[in-house]
Amino acid sequence: MRASLKGRYENDKSTGAATVAFNTGDVRLRASVTDATFVNGPSLNGLSLAVEKPGFFIVDYNVPKKDFRFQFMNAVKVGDKPLNLTYIHSRGDKRTILDGTLVIDSANKISANYMVGTENCKLKYTYAHRGLMTFEPCYDLAKNSWDFAVSQKVYGDDVLKATYQTSSKNLGLEWSTNSKLNGNFKFSASVNLAEESKMPKLSAESMWNFEM
Repeated sequence: MRASLKGRYENDKSTGAATVAFNTGDVRLRASVTDATFVNGPSLNGLSLAVEKPGFFIVDYNVPKKDFRFQFMNAVKVGDKPLNLTYIHSRGDKRTILDGTLVIDSANKISANYMVGTENCKLKYTYAHRGLMTFEPCYDLAKNSWDFAVSQKVYGDDVLKATYQTSSKNLGLEWSTNSKLNGNFKFSASVNLAEESKMPKLSAESMWNFEM
C-alpha cells in the first residue's frame, strides 16, 4: 500500500491533501481527501475514490458531488512511431477531452489536446536536448496565441523551468526537486507583465510518498 501527503502554500492561503492506494492484482484502488474533509469536522467534502488499471483506464468518483470522471488510455503505431491516445469524460459538466501524443524519437514529440464541442485546442511540440534541457512551444487555437516553456535539469534531478503565456503576458519561474528521502518540493513565482504593480505571486508545494 502507498500513501502520499501533499501541501500547497500561497501568498494568502494553504491547502493540503492525502492519498492512499493499494493494488489488487493489476488494478489499483485509491482514496483521496483534502483539508476540506476535516476543516469543519469530518465530512465527505473533498473525498474522492478511484479505480485504475495503469496504462488502460481510470475511473474517479467525487463523493460529495456524486460525479464520475472516466479516462481511457491506448497506444497505437503510426508507421513505426507510437501514438499515445487518451479519452477523458466528466459526467457532471458533460465535458469530453481528447489528447494524443506522437513520439517521433527520444528527443522529439508532438501532442494535441482538444475539448469536444468547443474551439479549445492546443498543439504542442516538445524537444529534449540531450535529456537535460527541454523546449515546449504550444499554440492555443482558441486564443490564437503561443505559450512557451523551457526547462533545465540542474544538480541531478532538480529542474528549473520558465514559462511565458503571450495571451495573458504571464511570466513564471519554477524550481522542483525530487528526493526519496526528503520528499518532493516545488517553488513557483509568477508575475503578470500587463499589470502595473507587477507583484509576483509566490507558492510552494511539498509531497511525501510512503510505502506501507
